[in-house]
Amino acid sequence: MASSSNFFLCLLLWINLFDLNRSSAELLFSFEHRSKAGFYPCKKDQSRIKSKDKTVPLFRTDEAIRGILTVKIHGGKSMQHNGLTVKLLGRIKLSVDRKDGVDDFIHSCYELQPRGAIIQGEKAFSLDFSKVDKIHETYHGKSVHLRYFLRATLARGYYPLIQEQDILIQAQMSLPPINQSIQLEVGIEECLHLAFQYEKSTYHLNDVVIGKIVFHLVRIKIKHMELVILRRETVGSSGNCTQRHCENEIVTKFEIMDGAPIKGENVPVRLYLAPYDLTPTYCNVLNRFSVKYFLNLVLVDEEERRYFKQQEITLWRKHIG
Repeated sequence: MASSSNFFLCLLLWINLFDLNRSSAELLFSFEHRSKAGFYPCKKDQSRIKSKDKTVPLFRTDEAIRGILTVKIHGGKSMQHNGLTVKLLGRIKLSVDRKDGVDDFIHSCYELQPRGAIIQGEKAFSLDFSKVDKIHETYHGKSVHLRYFLRATLARGYYPLIQEQDILIQAQMSLPPINQSIQLEVGIEECLHLAFQYEKSTYHLNDVVIGKIVFHLVRIKIKHMELVILRRETVGSSGNCTQRHCENEIVTKFEIMDGAPIKGENVPVRLYLAPYDLTPTYCNVLNRFSVKYFLNLVLVDEEERRYFKQQEITLWRKHIG
């Protein structure tokens, strides 16, 4: 009975010691030089779940990452530590890749203080990652997560104190040189024949899809017609078709006609892209994944049969944020 009491007493003392050590210091990242436009709501995944309480700093791919790391020793006391470091990490995680699911493609480390240094009260350290190439955008999809983050580590006797800070990286792009209009004629022999036209094949993320649908032959009782934006995320290198994994996601459905069309009818198309959570088109990022977008024209008849035509479009980022 006594041994049992001694065990629980030791366990209680160990927990108190753990809590005391855990709360004795704090690491804080700040980016005070950035305006409000330099912060962005935190997005957990491609469904874009936003947190009102958490924002992440936003940087361009060609911009230096600068900030401040503050070490606070509670109670104004002093602490001798075993080294203070900060790392900038670029990490890609593939949820469908069991063998090699996580890979750090950027790993830049700076020592802010050496082993044996003493911090008293509160001390701020400037951070400057200006010589790190960040050519890929932050991306959170169905099967792929590409993120950048800072990790500060204060080494101590019992266990290290670690603090991470996510960073959003975006690339400001230029208009692709080729932006041809889309004109296609599709149909079912002696049943349905239509032509659809879109003014262009390349759109920036706040653009408007403008076009028209012209019915040349209608012998099917069409109930309604809709335009679908489809995102296709492909995991795997372009040269390895046998191990590629695709995820299709409907971004939005837009009804452009309700009721049966007649021969010669002209249906206008105007779809604003800004309200939707879109990314640029990505091609073979890190030889690991690609993201493409498609416009699907879908016709539904009275028997709920669906007829569709798919057309790939290219998206690009005109403005940061």
